[in-house]
Amino acid sequence: MAIPIFKPSISHSYRLSDSFFSPNFPNKGSITMTRTFICSVQTSEFNSLRPEVSFCVGTHLIPHPKKVDKGGEDAFCVSSYNGGVIAVADGVSGYTDLILKKWAEQNVNPALFPQELMANASCLVGDEEVNYDPQILLRKAHAATSSKGSATVIVAMLERNGILKIANVGDCGLKVIRKGQIIFSSSPQEHYFDCPYQLSSEAVGQTYLDATVSSVELMEGDSVVMGSDGLFDNVFDHEIVSTLARYSDVFETANALANLAHNHSMDSNFDSPYILEARTRGYDVPLWKKILGMKLTGGKLDDITVIVGRVIGRETSGSLK
Repeated sequence: MAIPIFKPSISHSYRLSDSFFSPNFPNKGSITMTRTFICSVQTSEFNSLRPEVSFCVGTHLIPHPKKVDKGGEDAFCVSSYNGGVIAVADGVSGYTDLILKKWAEQNVNPALFPQELMANASCLVGDEEVNYDPQILLRKAHAATSSKGSATVIVAMLERNGILKIANVGDCGLKVIRKGQIIFSSSPQEHYFDCPYQLSSEAVGQTYLDATVSSVELMEGDSVVMGSDGLFDNVFDHEIVSTLARYSDVFETANALANLAHNHSMDSNFDSPYILEARTRGYDVPLWKKILGMKLTGGKLDDITVIVGRVIGRETSGSLK
């Protein structure tokens, strides 16, 4: 089946039999891209192979306000393989570690590297050598990527028995929510504040060996929230939990979280997670402003990608036909 263009401002539900990814297509007239997926095989010939659990997935992408025409520099991948695979890559438009040269100054389109990386990941999820190992998937997808640039990335692969395997390089993140509580959070990697680890086309970048690898056992009814740093820099954990409680549909949840992050990012008076971390690291307004009672505030403008996965069992999956 051909890979479809993700049209802006359109949401759909799909039962998938192969992989999809999100290239950064020009997004005219709107700043949102949405998609919803049911990640389980539904054809009768595969009934005996259907997972005990699988993902029902909703996605939402909002480009940086200044990058709307390009569609932003985030990309994501959703696959139905096994229990489901989800991934996000965030293109780095600033400098790569140790090189200290901005990609933009080299006329490099920062969207191309994450786009190709996710395209390669979507094609390789069923590769025998990958063997459902997200770290090996990162290795092979990275090796197959020829575009110049760099990106932070996270990949999560759900096995049919409910084990979620995660590999991340940089500050894209994932949280698992069960009965209103966050039971797992991935840990961001950075060289120093606002300079995350990243896979790169350059030899000095990180590799799959630098990935943080984790696993967590999921249960039916659990929710997984994955996103680029544009989500987690602007939305607090308690806001993620309350949003999940407010919506039962994964598309609506992804849409609500992305728009909440976008609204916070535009609010110059909001004490965002990013700003709180910056102040903790010693970044703040000049002393004379502090004397006047002022402080560093605001959200962080960025591309925002949100993937929400709900864990469903065999019976629930069948009822979605």
